[in-house]
Amino acid sequence: MAAGPTDDTSAPAAPERKKRPLRIRNAATLIILDRSGDRPKVLMGRRHAGHKFMPGLFVFPGGRIELGDRSMPVAGTLNDRAEAALAEQVHPPLFHLGRVLALAAIRETYEETGLMIGSLDYGPPETAPPGAWSAFREAGVMPDLELLQFVARAITPPARPKRFDTRFFAVDREAVVAETPGIVGPDSELTELAWVDLTEARRLDLPRITGIVLDELEARLEAGFSPMLPVPFFRDVDGEHTREEL
Repeated sequence: MAAGPTDDTSAPAAPERKKRPLRIRNAATLIILDRSGDRPKVLMGRRHAGHKFMPGLFVFPGGRIELGDRSMPVAGTLNDRAEAALAEQVHPPLFHLGRVLALAAIRETYEETGLMIGSLDYGPPETAPPGAWSAFREAGVMPDLELLQFVARAITPPARPKRFDTRFFAVDREAVVAETPGIVGPDSELTELAWVDLTEARRLDLPRITGIVLDELEARLEAGFSPMLPVPFFRDVDGEHTREEL
């Protein structure tokens, strides 16, 4: 009897298709610090439980670069040390990457929390890309990169549903100059916000890297929080978690 179409011997086995590696996307996160009291506090937000990526966990606001971040006017610039560290280990080099990442961190923070980081001293930007940046123009807020400090970088390990090359920036709470209410809620990307000191923050349900960055942030604060301090860079190399300095 001839072999049928469902028999193992009917045809040679099809070669296994290799999964394409996930594209690693540039992203930025903003840590808002309140240093007005005895114990520094940070702003954390709980991600919606329906998200596929880190559902229900507490994180710093942030996300990936969008097109409008490349053309939004700014006041001030990142310091030279931050610019140099942001350009390290980037292949191929990307034009104005630091500026765009810092703007992405500010925009994502607004979209997720309603908080606008910047200055009212310069008047409103003359132009603004459509979307979230138009709210800055309407509120008379010019994003000010001089207020930000670059404090960490981390690449999502392999075998995750999404992978990001994330740069963590920090800024003082005094840099919040305007707010749009009603953005955080049960149906939003962040369902709640909490100002917590670093010890309380570690007790929250956090992604692993967020806990690591909190430890680095505490060490940085204890060392004087100088923008000249080395910036830790976390990634997997040959299956091992590594920490380098930029």
